[in-house]
Amino acid sequence: MNLHEGHRQRLKERFIKNGLEGFENHNILELLLFYSIPRNDTNEIGHKLLNTFGSLSNVFDASIEELCKVDGIGLHSATLIKLIPDICSIYNIDKTENVKIVNSTNKAGEFFVPRFIGKLSEEVHIMLLDDKKKVIKCEMISKGTVNASAISIRKIASSALNNNATGVIIAHNHPGGVALPSSKDILTTKRIFNALNLMDIQLCDHIIVADGDFVSMLDSGMFENFKI
Repeated sequence: MNLHEGHRQRLKERFIKNGLEGFENHNILELLLFYSIPRNDTNEIGHKLLNTFGSLSNVFDASIEELCKVDGIGLHSATLIKLIPDICSIYNIDKTENVKIVNSTNKAGEFFVPRFIGKLSEEVHIMLLDDKKKVIKCEMISKGTVNASAISIRKIASSALNNNATGVIIAHNHPGGVALPSSKDILTTKRIFNALNLMDIQLCDHIIVADGDFVSMLDSGMFENFKI
């Protein structure tokens, strides 16, 4: 075993023993790239990635095209890097699949936050509930919108009626922003609240997600001003 192979083995054994505890960010990338770059010095490439994008999270958020511009990164390595945030998102979503009842803000936030991990464009999701707050269905109804003013009231109402839902929770993300509703978010939520109310469907909450955090418009007291 040569010196280079010995270094790789030691790094793998260190991870097996202690996980990523004590690893520098470039070591994390170095270890990951072992599996797409069999011979070259992946430590150096890890440093190049961090220098190019500024942080570990920015490396994972970069596009495949951007990653491939870094010296030493080919399509296989770029694909491997891009798998990480998507796998993390699916892993966390899978852990919420058995959620049956959503009757609190915390449960709603814990359910929705994983669905926006690694999302670089805005998405709008809705959760449909029965009268016991049991989850009937959760679906994405919009992608790539600029703000909540693009949320379709007709789409939400149609989905709720078709699934015999008595309650709806909306969630959308602010990529690269903060988990605070904009004035347009508030105005649109008020319109949805009143439109659903006319059909005897309750808008239970609107969750804003950003950077792994969330804010509930219900808990923020905004719904008090929505009633007709």
